Amino acid sequence: MPTAAPPRSGGRRPGTGGGPPGKGPRRPGGRRSPADEPRFRLRLAWVLLAGLLLVSGAKLVVVQTVQAGSLTADAEKQRASRIAIPAERGAITDKDGAMLAFSTASKALVTNPRLINSTKGAEAGAYKDAMARAVAEVTGSDLGELQRGLATDRGYVVLATAVDPAPARALREQFPEIAEEPREARQYPGGTLASNIIGAATWSADAQKLVGRIGMESSDDELLAGRDGFQIADTAEGSKTVIPGSVRSEKPAVPGSDVQLTIDSDLQFQVQRMLADYTAKTGARGGSAVVLDRETGEVRALADDSSFDPASLLSADPKSLGNKAVTTPFEPGSVNKVVTMAAALDAGVIRPEDVLEVPGSIKVADRTIKDAWDHGLDRYTMTGVLAKSSNVGTLMTAQKVGPDAFSAMLEKMGIGKKTGIGLPGESAGSVPARATWSGSTFGNLPIGQGLSMTVLQMAGMYQAVANDGVRVPPRIVSATTGPDGVRVPAEAAEPVRTMSPEAAQTLRTMLTAVTQDERGQSGTGPEAAVPGFEVAGKTGTAQQVDPETGAYSRSSYWITFAGMLPAQDPRFVVGLMLDAPRGGSSAAPLFHDIASYLAQRDGLPVQTTPPPVQTLQLD
Repeated sequence: MPTAAPPRSGGRRPGTGGGPPGKGPRRPGGRRSPADEPRFRLRLAWVLLAGLLLVSGAKLVVVQTVQAGSLTADAEKQRASRIAIPAERGAITDKDGAMLAFSTASKALVTNPRLINSTKGAEAGAYKDAMARAVAEVTGSDLGELQRGLATDRGYVVLATAVDPAPARALREQFPEIAEEPREARQYPGGTLASNIIGAATWSADAQKLVGRIGMESSDDELLAGRDGFQIADTAEGSKTVIPGSVRSEKPAVPGSDVQLTIDSDLQFQVQRMLADYTAKTGARGGSAVVLDRETGEVRALADDSSFDPASLLSADPKSLGNKAVTTPFEPGSVNKVVTMAAALDAGVIRPEDVLEVPGSIKVADRTIKDAWDHGLDRYTMTGVLAKSSNVGTLMTAQKVGPDAFSAMLEKMGIGKKTGIGLPGESAGSVPARATWSGSTFGNLPIGQGLSMTVLQMAGMYQAVANDGVRVPPRIVSATTGPDGVRVPAEAAEPVRTMSPEAAQTLRTMLTAVTQDERGQSGTGPEAAVPGFEVAGKTGTAQQVDPETGAYSRSSYWITFAGMLPAQDPRFVVGLMLDAPRGGSSAAPLFHDIASYLAQRDGLPVQTTPPPVQTLQLD
């Protein structure tokens, strides 16, 4: 058998330089390199993993603590938002249901200038300018303001606050970057009609709804506004646009109630027009008028000489925004003499035919009061004292009544107290407290000086005379209709018995002599007479206080008239006031115009026989 060949010279000896396959070279001394050890590589992996976990944990702590607030806020911007759902505002109507104020659906137009900048690039400027011009042309908005808003890099800009749906849709089609937000617009179809009563409501950016600013829109805001609802939903970044299908919860809005007034729109229109024309004709600084229903005390018309368009509230003259018929008291002058005569007739201390010898002046305490005309000792009937408007004769009559009974009659007539009509800013007028009266006070009050009242209060006194002595506090709200459709009549105020029915009927007859026009037996207001109808009323002229001297002026007067028709079975009571007219000394012609319109429009029965001539003065 052949034998194995001996090892070659220079070959490796076991254990000196080689090794089994797969074994790496050994370090001197026979040990392997640590990098080649599996345990080393495993430990290295664990160290790296631990380091990574440590870094991740630290980051998590930072996110959950230091950055938690800002990250949550950023997340909420892209998640759920609470979006108010404004309640539909209730309408205001006249006594027949004609709309005076109501709301319609409207749109606010918004856009994202930042998005336009990023998508349009170099063309963004021209594109935004075209958008601004289109919006300005459709909405009437200020072009410069639109251009300034679009020139920013903001994510949300309001282009217009109230746009009708159709033109809003057309703008969106032209400029897809424009978005819509639902709004509510207030409509006033009558323009200036009854605006001093109704007031105005405008959109509030803060409240995101219509808010009453003045008038009944303000005083009855809570009733008209209803209760807002809300949605919890996701919104697009930089806007309030709800992402479809993202609504999580919703509470519906409850619409506001409708308010029906006692106002007659046709009459209100005519009274406003007549008052404005007559105020301009006489050169008066202003004027007010009221028409009441005799039986119910309901206000059929309430007007100032100037009014405004509620749809253009911001551009309205501030002087036209008030409601002077209820907010601005004045000294009534001789129309207040009806209080003295009512108290005297009710107490039975006078009769219409009683003759009173009236001197040219009378002294009350430290004051001497004269009539408006010079005369010696004249003989007037009590009807003549009232019809001729004698200050002296009235004070002589008041002395028969006494200050306590006179004060009580003023109170029953509602002077010095608010009527409670519910209109904002109502004045109570002023009457000196009985305990404060000096000796001369009773020389002022019976002739209409030293106290003040509003046109509404003045008309209320004559309503009591017209209504057989029962004063019904005036009201202007007829009913409200809630969101459930249930109509609730307004609660009527408690009537006040001021005098006996007999005294009221007698006083009405005496007041017809004021409009009497007979030679030697004429009253102070024949211009108020309406052919075919018997009119009862009273003129008034009161000196205004000169602001520079603090004394009564000899050139500036309050001119008043209050009356009723037909005299013996009245349907309407009219009160008028003119502030310092320069070209007229009486409001009687204005009463004639208003009364004539009422008589013709309502077909009041014509009196075929002329009323008897009453004796006012004896030779």
